[in-house]
Order: sequence, then C-alpha cells, then structure tokens
Amino acid sequence: MTHAPSHKSNWPKVLPGFENIQRMWDVSQKLCSARISPGEFYVSRHNELITTVLGSCVSACVRDTRTGVGGMNHFMLPGGGAEQQVPMGGAEILTTRYGLAAMESLINEILKAGGSRDRMELKLFGGGKVLAMEVNNVGERNIIFAKNFALAEGFKIMSEDLGGEYPRKVNYFPRTGKVMVRRLRSLQCQAVIDQEKKYEASLAPKKEAAGSIDLF
Repeated sequence: MTHAPSHKSNWPKVLPGFENIQRMWDVSQKLCSARISPGEFYVSRHNELITTVLGSCVSACVRDTRTGVGGMNHFMLPGGGAEQQVPMGGAEILTTRYGLAAMESLINEILKAGGSRDRMELKLFGGGKVLAMEVNNVGERNIIFAKNFALAEGFKIMSEDLGGEYPRKVNYFPRTGKVMVRRLRSLQCQAVIDQEKKYEASLAPKKEAAGSIDLF
C-alpha cells in the first residue's frame, strides 16, 4: 500500500537529539513542520519547515548555503555566562534558554550534521516589546546580544525583522533559506505573552519555605 506524503512513515528522519521536538504535517506547505518553543532549537538535513512564535524572544535562522543543512533556535534571555550554567550529567553546561548557549548549540549541531561554518548565513527575528509596561525591555537586550554575537563570530546578518511592539510567527525553510513572517493580532499577542510569562516563571529558582512539611 502506498502512503500519502503526510503519513508519518514518509516524514524526513529526525536527527539524533531532536526526537522530542513536536512535528506535524503542514498542509499548506506540504512539508513536515517542526515547532519549537522557548529554550528549544531544531536542525534538519531535509526539506522541512521550522516554525515558532516570538514575543520578546529572538530566533536565529542559520544554514549552510551549499548543503541546505540548517536550523532555528528560540531564546528568551540574552547572554549566558558562568552564572547561567546548570549541572547536567556531572558537567556544567549552558542552558539554551540563554542566547549564548542557544547560538552555540545551533551552530555546533549544524556542523555535526555536515554544515560548514564558512558557508553559513544568519537571519534574525523577534525581540518585540510586547509588554507596554515592561521596564527592562528584554526584547531589545536580546536583539543587542544577537547582533553582537554575529559581529564577534564573523557572521553577516543576511536579513532581519526585529523590534516593534508585536509578536511574530516565523516559518523557516532551511533547505532554501526562505523565511515567512506574520505579525500577530492583539488576541494572538496575549497568548504569546502568556506563554513567555509561564516559561519565564518556570526558570525562576524554587526556594523551599522555612518549616515546610512533606506529606507522604
């Protein structure tokens, strides 16, 4: 029996390490679509679509222009120094919620998948100021970090859609480098804000209350 292209058995094989990324069939594009959330990234060797929704977060789209190996990340906080490391498997690693780890992880996985650093192109999206009362303007800080990273690492930013006061949906096609950006309406904007607030709250260190009691 011949399966339709949308059948999972015909989807491109996911690279090792990305098995937990949510994928679905995009009917309009007739491609397998990988959806990434804050703190995640995805790399593919195949003709796939990578999609995400950004508020104050920033996504970098990076690809090898010859082979089409590429991917996209989604980070919420700029920088990433020693104070932002967490223990994992006996080693201290940077978590991909931070820009530095998100960028380095994405680039390293593209290299592992057969990409070449000297053929990589970089595109940046997001960093909106979606909260009117926001004081720290995390979006602007994310933009500054991303641009400084590109400069320091010698990457030319081929295109960008950054800043503003609205969230965005970004669809990236690493095989061709095509990017589709849609600015979202107010109702969708609130959903993005709620998602980012929930994710940010999950990053806060949990403190045990004095005199707490464990029930069992």
